[in-house]
Amino acid sequence: MTPSPAGLIISRCTVLTHDDQERVGFARDAAIVVRDGVVESVTSSARAEELPAAERIDARGQIALPGLVNCHTHAPMVALRGVAEDLPTEEWFNDVVWPIESNLTERDVELGARLACAEMIRGGVTCFADHYFSMDAVAAVVEECGIRAYLGQAYFSSQGPQGREKSLEFALRHRGGAGGRITTALAPHAPYTVDEADLAATASLAREHGLSVHLHASENRDQAETSLARHGVTPIEVLRRTGILDTDVLIAHGSGILDRDLPLLASAEGRTAVATAPRGYLKFAWPTTTPVRALHELGIPVGLATDGAASNNSLDVWESMALTALIQKSTTGDPRWLTSRQALHHASLQSARAVGLGDEVGSIAPGRRADIILVDLTGPHTQPVHDLAATLVHSARSSDVRTTIVDGRVLMRDRELLTIDVPSVAGELSKRLPALLDRSHGRRIQDYDT
Repeated sequence: MTPSPAGLIISRCTVLTHDDQERVGFARDAAIVVRDGVVESVTSSARAEELPAAERIDARGQIALPGLVNCHTHAPMVALRGVAEDLPTEEWFNDVVWPIESNLTERDVELGARLACAEMIRGGVTCFADHYFSMDAVAAVVEECGIRAYLGQAYFSSQGPQGREKSLEFALRHRGGAGGRITTALAPHAPYTVDEADLAATASLAREHGLSVHLHASENRDQAETSLARHGVTPIEVLRRTGILDTDVLIAHGSGILDRDLPLLASAEGRTAVATAPRGYLKFAWPTTTPVRALHELGIPVGLATDGAASNNSLDVWESMALTALIQKSTTGDPRWLTSRQALHHASLQSARAVGLGDEVGSIAPGRRADIILVDLTGPHTQPVHDLAATLVHSARSSDVRTTIVDGRVLMRDRELLTIDVPSVAGELSKRLPALLDRSHGRRIQDYDT
């Protein structure tokens, strides 16, 4: 009996694999068989030639990787790319970003999200964790363009109970949306903008409804020291005593995590993960970075992220991978940490776990969703290849991604975006910028005082 055709077969490529110890390896002259949006098998190219398929991609000379996950961003903030440069954190927030964000309309958010998704798909990102406002618009963009997302409606205590309620309503309304490509979280902004009563209520709602929590905490050392001086506890200790660490929680940044915080994170009852976005820390001249090695020793996943393009200037997770590896070598004084293979582990399985999708994406293996990118290493900047992992981490660029696939659907083929009209989006966004960037009103959505 002739087998029914697979939905997609990608052949003649080298596939990044994980063994039973999660060590990164590479299967050469391999093929990936996809059926109903799921990887059915990773086999030889010769075997795949015998199998019928509705669609085939000849990926000779290319490397197949699990799609990258941007574990913390504010996608619509691409509209603010480059408007607040060379400023300390407090001025960046209070004088520029938060006054501009008081002008945001739902259409601005939609256009920013659309442009951001185009940038991420072109850079090999197949899933992103977003924490922002007017998130119904972002969810609609995700459904339309085909990417995967972990979404939360951000809120401050200054909004009153309505902010928390809207975050819950959003999470329940969109959970499982876009054919299962959308997962959701409750999204309190941070311990310095959300009071302990609201955090405790958020933790209770998360447990009641089976939701995770995505928030900023101990973003930098100043926040940790200010919290200690004012309240006698660190931001991580606030998360502990309000019950947030008893939920599944994704902590953005954590470059201010102190040694005294580590036992609390290690003993957390929920799934705890941290997202690191090192480019922004360098731009703000923060003195410390995410303590990746200490978290690794506790078994806490550290996912790669970009933060919003207002601080990072790009949504390039490829760059975050290389910077994470380099900064870890520098801060630990050990050139053996992180290795290229360890960096690829952060970019794949650890990032998937950070957003709660560790059983669905993050590796190319039978039963996993077919979120796959194909990377071309034939350019002069990647030749010759002596160590494939090192070439991927330290020589390859996001522009080397040729094809991006989510749930078995091709979203970009040979650098051509198939689901987003970038000129149309950029053109309309450009017309809206004067109103968006106006700060003459003197308003801001919040005060940064840490």
